[in-house]
Amino acid sequence: MAGRVAGKRALVTGAAQGLGAQAAATLAREGAKVLCTDINGAGAEETAAAINAECGAGTAFAMAHDVTQPDQWDAAIAMAGEKLGGLSVLLNNAGIGVRGNIETCTLDEWRRGFAVNVDSVFLGCQKALPLMKDAQPGSIINISSIAGLIASDTMPGYNASKAAVWMLTKSVALYCSKMGWNIRCNSIHPTFVDTPILDGIGKNAGIDKDVVMTKLARQIPLGRVGKPQEIANGVLFLASDESSFMTAAELKLDGGISAM
Repeated sequence: MAGRVAGKRALVTGAAQGLGAQAAATLAREGAKVLCTDINGAGAEETAAAINAECGAGTAFAMAHDVTQPDQWDAAIAMAGEKLGGLSVLLNNAGIGVRGNIETCTLDEWRRGFAVNVDSVFLGCQKALPLMKDAQPGSIINISSIAGLIASDTMPGYNASKAAVWMLTKSVALYCSKMGWNIRCNSIHPTFVDTPILDGIGKNAGIDKDVVMTKLARQIPLGRVGKPQEIANGVLFLASDESSFMTAAELKLDGGISAM
């Protein structure tokens, strides 16, 4: 099914590594033009360069982008209009972990988690809609987490911020429908995925990555941690017209963990 998003124009946040980089590359391979953004501007440039080397010059572009800042969203949307010629897909992927239980999580950590995980999605949707209205059909895809649907006693900040993304997604979807726009909005809820974030977990705890992966895999019915491409495949489906009757929905890519 080559060309599943041919002609689509996508903005991907958090595209310097991990899920964002994989999703941007997958969309490009299937025919989309992509703007890769990240607070790590050099990393975003590397992702775009790799995509252009594989898919041809002019397929991908990049810029440094702090997703918590409204003026930087204005710049990203303006660049999408200039370099992509419009915007039909927005992937709000940028996010961070929030450490600490209810007693140890600081207010600064809580606020930072909400700024990166929630404010960014609010700003992205708000700033992108005027451009997306001119490029219908459109698709907004927000990366939440299975932690936004099932709780843990160890991460109230992360649980709460990702749950907020889940419900914000539904509100945006209903608004777009009420306005009569063919712009869908859905959330994706991964469980543990083999990205650089997991590398950090092991380093911070002084534990070998293989040990971390084995412990995480035991919690998942399928018996393993997810692969970035498996999440990117979900992004591709939601970005494509194959999911044209799907909005205000949550796509759980969690190896069955939420069924337990």
